Amino acid sequence: MKSRSFRIILATVGLLCAAVVHGEEGIRWNEMKPGEQQLLKQFEKKWDSLPPERQEALQRGAARWQQMSPAERRDARQRFQRWRDLTPEQRDAIKQRFREFRRLPADEQERIRERFRWFQALPPERREELRKQWQNLPPEERKGIRQQWRSMSPAERRAVRQKLRSEQNQQ
Repeated sequence: MKSRSFRIILATVGLLCAAVVHGEEGIRWNEMKPGEQQLLKQFEKKWDSLPPERQEALQRGAARWQQMSPAERRDARQRFQRWRDLTPEQRDAIKQRFREFRRLPADEQERIRERFRWFQALPPERREELRKQWQNLPPEERKGIRQQWRSMSPAERRAVRQKLRSEQNQQ
């Protein structure tokens, strides 16, 4: 009985160790699909020195790229170019806002995503008009609006959103 328990424990420990070791190894270059290797060829010489998490992220990105349509790839290239054109300070600010977004409750994240989809569905002229209205507000007024919004309860925010929607529908 003890012998059987010992073997089970030993096998479990062995499997756990194998999983840890395999996880630390990362992805071997020759285990990737040829298309992934082609996309990641600039990393080939230093692949083995990359952390396993970085290897996995790069492989996921390459796999995702291969699944994209030509239009999706074009859009992704444009977004990447816009990112590269940002200053380091602008990139840091975006990263910080993303971290703040990730800390929000799931329902608040979803509400923001819905609002973003609503905004994206507007005609380009209307989106531009709303951007200009916001940008034309004095900085202290924009800051005040943000602070007021953050201080509201979810119920108060819903009431404001409903009021805005009804005003938009009347226009």
